[in-house]
Formats: sequence, C-alpha cells, structure tokens
Amino acid sequence: MRLLRAAFGLMAEKGRDNVAISEITEAADVGFGSFYYHFESKDGIFAELTEWVFDDFADGLERLASGLSDPAEVVSVCVRHTLMRARRERLWGQFLMREGFSVRALDHGLGQRLRRDSERGIAARRFVVGDPFVSVLAMTGTILGAIAAESYAADTAAGGARKPVGDDGRLPERAAAMVLQTLGLTRAEAKDVANRPLPPGDFTAAESS
Repeated sequence: MRLLRAAFGLMAEKGRDNVAISEITEAADVGFGSFYYHFESKDGIFAELTEWVFDDFADGLERLASGLSDPAEVVSVCVRHTLMRARRERLWGQFLMREGFSVRALDHGLGQRLRRDSERGIAARRFVVGDPFVSVLAMTGTILGAIAAESYAADTAAGGARKPVGDDGRLPERAAAMVLQTLGLTRAEAKDVANRPLPPGDFTAAESS
C-alpha cells in the first residue's frame, strides 16, 4: 500500500510517463527489491493503481445506487458522488483528470459503469441517444471539465480572489443535469432528477476503507 500511495501522489501530479520507479521507491521509503517483489514494472503498479482508484470507487457507487430503479437517477448519483469526492480529495480528482480518457479508464471502473448505465437506460427507453459511444465521451468530458472547474475555483478561493463566474457550490448537480440532457432528458426533467436527495449510505466511509 505504501508503494501504491506513493505512485498515486506522484502520478496524479506529474502523469504516469513522467514518474520513474526510483521516485516511487524514494517516496515510499522502500528499496528497488521491494518494488519488484510486488510489481513487474511501472506498468504493473499503474494497472493496480488505476484499479484501486477507479474500480473500487465504482464498486462503491454501484452498492449505493443498487436500490434505485430510475436509470437517470443512477447516472445522476454517480456523477454527483464523483464530483463530490474530487472536491474532498483533490489528489484523487487530479488523477482522474489525468487518466480519465485513457484506454483503461474508458474500459474499466467509472467509464465502464457509465457506459453500462447509459446502455441500460437506452434499452429501457429512458434515454434517447443517437450515438451511444460519443455520448459516453461527452458525458466523460462534462465530468472531467467540472472537476477541473472545481479545482480552479478552490485555487482561486485559496488565493483570496473572488469566486469564478458560475461557481455557486452546486456544480455536481449542474453537471449531473447536463449529463442527463446529453442522454435525451429535457432540461426541466434533468434538473429535477439531478437535485433529488442522494440515497442513504455512508459512502464516504466506504471510500476510505
């Protein structure tokens, strides 16, 4: 876990390609032997890291939304919790922004669940989408853009400047509404779904376990 946490911090800040194994072992305060005992290469630790960051979080979202019957509400809850976590844990948000359009992110974890949930909504005729793959790209772009905007707002506030235009503290709900409009809901219905109470459950505790 020390190696994973060290790699997480470095790769979130610098990106995978700009981090050397020696930097990871130094940050974790372990030797090369310890690294190669657990991982075959930098690709190996990155694969496990993305599973830890994306798949575990997505599993938690799935448990939280398991009692919801409306596909639109499932997507909304997932979008809102993703942005809320990125707001609480800025390093996690940074990592998600860096790797959110990687092949693994699109095929695993959040990307995989987002695509699956949109396909379920299309099959149930809750969503109307002309190009399902491009709609997933648009939804992903909305989520990552909102995380970037939240990060910028936090930096601006820390510097004592005025809040950026459009920052009203409701960005998770607004992003969820925009994602739902991408899936074919009207503006009014998307706004209604995106502002429903979140399902009960101590998801924050589950994230840190």
